[in-house]
Amino acid sequence: MDDQAGNSASKGVVLLVATMASFIFPFMASSVNIALPSLGKELSMDAVTLGWIATAYLLSSAALLVPFGRIADIYGRKKIFICGIVIFTLSSLFAGMASSTTMLISFRVLQGIGGAMLAGTAVALLTTVYPANKRGRVLGINVAATYIGLSIGPVLGGVLTQHLGWRSIFFLSALLGLAVIGVVLWKLKGEWTGAKGERFDFAGSIIYSLGLVALVYGFTLLPAMSGVWLIVGGIIGLSAFTRWEMRTRSPVLDISLFRNSRAFTFSNLAALINYSATYAVSFLISLYLQYLKGFNPETAGLILVAMPAMQAIFSPLAGRLSDRIEPRLIASAGMALTTVGLIIFIFLNEETPLAFIIGNLILMGLGFALFSSPNTNAVMSSAPKMAYGVASATLATMRQMGMVLSMGVAMLMFAFYIGRVQITPEYYPLFQASMRASFIVFAILCFGGMFASLARGKVR
Repeated sequence: MDDQAGNSASKGVVLLVATMASFIFPFMASSVNIALPSLGKELSMDAVTLGWIATAYLLSSAALLVPFGRIADIYGRKKIFICGIVIFTLSSLFAGMASSTTMLISFRVLQGIGGAMLAGTAVALLTTVYPANKRGRVLGINVAATYIGLSIGPVLGGVLTQHLGWRSIFFLSALLGLAVIGVVLWKLKGEWTGAKGERFDFAGSIIYSLGLVALVYGFTLLPAMSGVWLIVGGIIGLSAFTRWEMRTRSPVLDISLFRNSRAFTFSNLAALINYSATYAVSFLISLYLQYLKGFNPETAGLILVAMPAMQAIFSPLAGRLSDRIEPRLIASAGMALTTVGLIIFIFLNEETPLAFIIGNLILMGLGFALFSSPNTNAVMSSAPKMAYGVASATLATMRQMGMVLSMGVAMLMFAFYIGRVQITPEYYPLFQASMRASFIVFAILCFGGMFASLARGKVR
């Protein structure tokens, strides 16, 4: 079933498994965020190490998304998808059994590797089997699944942490993974490739992964000098990767995708900026609600649902709109709303009324919904058919890198204001200062991102 639209039954199955995979990945990320204070207490972690529980997962997936997207284009998108869900499921199970910080972070890295295989292929599978005029709708459904994962994560994560302990979150993810494996093996027939028979660029993949890890890891070590050197090394590595890719005959990332399409380049840049400015919001607000406001994990999770719930409700609508109206207009309006929400959060303190916080989370959720589906539609519509795997993986990499950089900003502010200590009441004023500084950085980033979004030009 190579590169064919497939019948409607197989389309439905592809939509189902891609949607399930798109749900699990963010569910894991957002449910663990809520459990961090409990987890930190049990394993005696300081503020910066707590950030690493979230970052290890995101960083390992970001470094491998593009190589796996390319491998999927060459050897089969379904094969890589199945490998990914198996690795993700097993590592979730072992993470739930971890008895030390090192073990837990190691299994989070493995989870991220499995997640990279999933995220690098899910959107590519959808774009392969659905024609261009139906794409906005199915990508809207797929993005909605991502946000349902993000929205159920804090609630379910809070309830599970409160009543069964933080380990239950990992066991639930393993069960969800088993369900996806069952559907894929039972129902998903055939295979899809876009670049069959081409060579895989192993050297380029190594340079890319090492450069990206050095860059992002260095960012989390700032303000130490070792962080600066790693960032410089990462930038040199990624520059060398770009030069290598322009020369090699079978590149892992076709640089001409960026050179030949302004829409592809700026849509990816907009995604990177948007996630850099927004991902750590739920991480910071989760800690704020539990430390400064004194809520338990369950209640904090219920409050945090306001933002992704709006994303889940409005993403399919925004996706459908982007089939009719230029995606850049809808996406840029979404970024403008998000910028306003971030500016409001700069003024958060212990006295801020709860209704005000929830109202602002709703505003940001609406902004994010308007941005995400149209932006995904713009990226995939501006890529050639043979490169769907790489285009899907490039967008997912921008998303993951944005998430990691967002967490990096939060961890940098923690390191700068609080230092390597557990967050106890005497450090609450410093925690508040670090949170305010993070929101200032995020608001400036998001404001700049509006212009990247507008600069992409027309997709149609």
